[in-house]
Amino acid sequence: MRTFVAPGKLVIVGEYAVLDGAPAIVAAVDSGVKCEVIPADTLQITVPNGLDDTFVRAALTAVHAPAGHYTFSDHNPTNTAGKAGLGGSGASVVAACLAGSVLGGHKLDRHALADIAMRVHREVQGSGSGIDILASVYGGVMRVEDGKVSPGPSIEPIIVYSGTSAKTGPRVQMYRAQSRRRSFVQMSTSIVNDFTKDPVAALGENRSLLEAMAERAGIDYRTTALDRLVDLADDCGGAAKPSGAGGGDVAVALFHDGGQALDFRLRCAQDGFTVLSVRVDPHGAREVIW
Repeated sequence: MRTFVAPGKLVIVGEYAVLDGAPAIVAAVDSGVKCEVIPADTLQITVPNGLDDTFVRAALTAVHAPAGHYTFSDHNPTNTAGKAGLGGSGASVVAACLAGSVLGGHKLDRHALADIAMRVHREVQGSGSGIDILASVYGGVMRVEDGKVSPGPSIEPIIVYSGTSAKTGPRVQMYRAQSRRRSFVQMSTSIVNDFTKDPVAALGENRSLLEAMAERAGIDYRTTALDRLVDLADDCGGAAKPSGAGGGDVAVALFHDGGQALDFRLRCAQDGFTVLSVRVDPHGAREVIW
């Protein structure tokens, strides 16, 4: 059996504006997708219950994957009641493209892997910035701008599940329906550019900017749970915000020191929130040799 792993993604700052080509800071996380392959006479696909194989089938076809039984499953699952919003569809496409190309004898380098995975994902999904694909392919914390990747700052984000899942697509459509986005995009770009100077402050500024934009656009961005997590982080001397489109999924929090971070973790547990045992994945998509 051959095993391939693709990390998930966590957007730190720059959501929504990244759809207009603005920069964002994104991290690969070690909760992603695993593809296990055993020999078979035909190409067979198994995906988790309740999901379809549209993304992975398109990816395997795109890289001319050879016959085999390709089984996709969660890698280091978060054990939350609903999806945590860590880029599962993007990671599945990356895992499929990598597995199919390696087993077909034409392993793709990271640049080519990112290109074909982004194309497949956009064709199936219909839209998207591609940052989930880039995070999954390259790993680590990175700055992404208009499809280009450069190294990002060294940070240790804390990821907390808000208790509910959220759909990204409808919120993205509402954002795109706004005719006046230039000011928002410019302000988001400025925040991302200044992120390395003070990541905690930048995280809080981006949250405020996103909340204001969402209110203007009528986007269901805030929830009671996410607001509580923001307050807890503020009380502990740090900052937190929804990661991604908002309306649920996870919050990302940053702090100036370990003491503040520990206090936040304890406060989250007291309030019944699940702090995910997820870390930054520095490696990116890869074959795993057991």
